[in-house]
Amino acid sequence: MEQVLFSQFTLEEIVDAFKKVLKESKENPKLVNSQTELITRKQTAKIIGISLPTLNEWSKRGVIPSYRIGTRVRYKKDEVMSCLTKVKTIKYR
Repeated sequence: MEQVLFSQFTLEEIVDAFKKVLKESKENPKLVNSQTELITRKQTAKIIGISLPTLNEWSKRGVIPSYRIGTRVRYKKDEVMSCLTKVKTIKYR
């Protein structure tokens, strides 16, 4: 059985904690934008300029990293953009 610890915080302490987090997020926007945009298979294939079966094959081979969310496959847009140079060399062999 887990041990649960409850603490009492005043309203001022909670407000101060939120202010601190908001200030840090303004100073370092990368903390806020750490979540990258996920795009669909169709969007990914269109960006790269390949067909969906080719995208599926490249995902299986690990050329482009893919992520399964439930029954759907998604790609991180920043990873797709960074893979474009590697993909172009494969595409035009």
